[in-house]
Amino acid sequence: MRSRLTTVLLIALTVLLAINITRPYVDRLLFAATEPRAITPRGTLAEFEQTAKQIFETVSPSVVHVVVQVPGGLRGDPGAAQSGTGFVWDKAGHIVTNAHVASGEGAIAVRLASGEVVRAKRVGAAANYDLAVLRLDRPQSLPAPILVGRSGNLSIGQAAFAIGNPFGLEQTLTTGVISALKRRLPTSGGREIADVIQTDAAINPGNSGGPLLDSAGRLIGVNTAIFSPSGANVGIGFAIPIDVVNRIVPELIRSGRVPTPGVGILAADEAIAAQLGVNGVIVADVVPGSPADRAGLSGIDPSTGAVGDVIIEADDKPVRRLSDLTERLESVGLGGSVELTVLRDGNRRTLDVSVVDVGQ
Repeated sequence: MRSRLTTVLLIALTVLLAINITRPYVDRLLFAATEPRAITPRGTLAEFEQTAKQIFETVSPSVVHVVVQVPGGLRGDPGAAQSGTGFVWDKAGHIVTNAHVASGEGAIAVRLASGEVVRAKRVGAAANYDLAVLRLDRPQSLPAPILVGRSGNLSIGQAAFAIGNPFGLEQTLTTGVISALKRRLPTSGGREIADVIQTDAAINPGNSGGPLLDSAGRLIGVNTAIFSPSGANVGIGFAIPIDVVNRIVPELIRSGRVPTPGVGILAADEAIAAQLGVNGVIVADVVPGSPADRAGLSGIDPSTGAVGDVIIEADDKPVRRLSDLTERLESVGLGGSVELTVLRDGNRRTLDVSVVDVGQ
């Protein structure tokens, strides 16, 4: 009896082993998809997908690739050009991009979304705002300008869409949200842009100068920079707010430059003020004949290094850094005057100083 049971168990184990060994072959024979699979209907796109799709289809034809020839790069050197993104501003063929994208004296070529390559000329640039305007030279067809929105009423958390040419990959859409507002961004002009938009929509090298859009497809900013130790996107990108762009660009189109409100001082580096424990703007030097000079402002003594005047208030508003002062001067505007409160040798005094164009 026991011998018979053992035999049955051995037979059962043998059968199971055989099934286990042959099963892959049987599965491939019976179930292998040797013909194209049947297509499963997808249904409609989700609402946010429809929004992104519509925005890209509407706006991308107006987004361009800007390439600036670097002097000495006519021998085919692939690194002899700088590039970025731009977009159509008006029906006259003006293109808005970043000042750092359009910098230099090299020839500029613009590739439209249609593939057409058009020469462009510099109309003007404002380094203090990292904005530049180009004008296309007789394009065959001109895409529609992007609709303009507002940045003053943006909210953290609302959707943001960026279209550009990261790493030269044209017509790329990235999505995200507005991560923060009222950031300050230093520019090559030695000032700071106020109220800058921060977004986590992926912005990489090559996106500079491209549009940042809201969910209605309206322009709310111009992408300008990323914060990244590696130089690639880490979810922190910045855009110049459209309220600033909409003020600066028409001025560039009209006159090729933007007046720079000032009083005629050179401010010391903020790091120096921090090292000295000074809460204000240290006047490093005063331009001879300027309103600051006529008002009696004094800079750092070149022979002793002694600090002269420190600006601590402008029109009774605290001045802790240079951007506080420049923001107030821009609010006052050319031809106006600003009341500066300064400290010298521990003593406060108030001076009435005219605001003039110091960018000439």
